[in-house]
Amino acid sequence: MNFLRNRLVMLGLMLLATLLLYLLLPSIRQDNMEPSNEARTIGLVGVAGPAGPPILNVSIRTGQLPGDPPLFFREALPVDREGQQILPKLQMVLLHGQAFTSKTWEELGTMAVLAANGYQALAMDLPGYGKSPDSEALKTEQNRVDLISRFMESLGVRAAVLLSPSMSGHYSIPFLMKNSAQLRGYVPIAPVGTRSYSAQHYKKIQTPTLIVFGALDTNLGAQSHKNLIQLPNHEVLKLEGARHACYMDKPHEFHQGLIKFLDKLKQDI
Repeated sequence: MNFLRNRLVMLGLMLLATLLLYLLLPSIRQDNMEPSNEARTIGLVGVAGPAGPPILNVSIRTGQLPGDPPLFFREALPVDREGQQILPKLQMVLLHGQAFTSKTWEELGTMAVLAANGYQALAMDLPGYGKSPDSEALKTEQNRVDLISRFMESLGVRAAVLLSPSMSGHYSIPFLMKNSAQLRGYVPIAPVGTRSYSAQHYKKIQTPTLIVFGALDTNLGAQSHKNLIQLPNHEVLKLEGARHACYMDKPHEFHQGLIKFLDKLKQDI
């Protein structure tokens, strides 16, 4: 009798679990298929620039741009007291290194810091990383430049500051050389590809640049710094005690330096 009772109890639990899974499955699939769009309140200390304290309401969403390849992205915007999104004058496009994705900038708090200080943050998954599929159409330098242009144009970016760590230099350095007029600022973080251009190439670029690298990055950090200081309109943020992914080691100092640089750019608009 006890055996039969136990079997009936187990059968009832299995039926209940099946019913719950059936009821929850549509919402689970919906969450995975559709971009999120939410506002959250974030308190940031010591990040505000000369304009005053940071905005506390930040709207964060995700989306995907069609094309070859389709590009997954994350966006953070400041929100006013009525809950309306604010479209800032400066828009930061964030690329990522080989071991990272756009999610890195959200988890590190960089996107929230930017939005809370009045800037739009747009972080993409480069092709072959995160949720952006790889594509054979990106083998040439010009194709990679066109991809950055397509991303900006599709999202209505008109005053772009391009942030580019490490591997993403394959995209950002050629873009800087060919389309620097489209940039209000450039933030290279120990990018690859700086040796591919001469001093004459660098000296022609007038884009304001914040060169970022970790003091412990004696390889790519030191090499890119040596080449990038040939840009005539540059300043340097050297993060002491930080390695190659210096923004991960010293996020507070990195965010402070980034906001200070952007606040200067904003004054010229």
